[in-house]
Amino acid sequence: MSNDEITWVTCPTCGARVPWTAQSRYRPFCSKRCQLIDLGEWAEEKKYIPSNNQVADSDDWSEKE
Repeated sequence: MSNDEITWVTCPTCGARVPWTAQSRYRPFCSKRCQLIDLGEWAEEKKYIPSNNQVADSDDWSEKE
């Protein structure tokens, strides 16, 4: 595969260019470190998917049916 045929993406954490290939183990991240930083931001709720329906822990919602 030539360099012209490779799709490049930007690491969402640090902005580095990452080739979208099987050898890019952490894609779209450039490294395990950037992947873990992103995961931590989701866990700390610094990142979230906006929704009009807010579900609180105190709601009567349960995974059990």
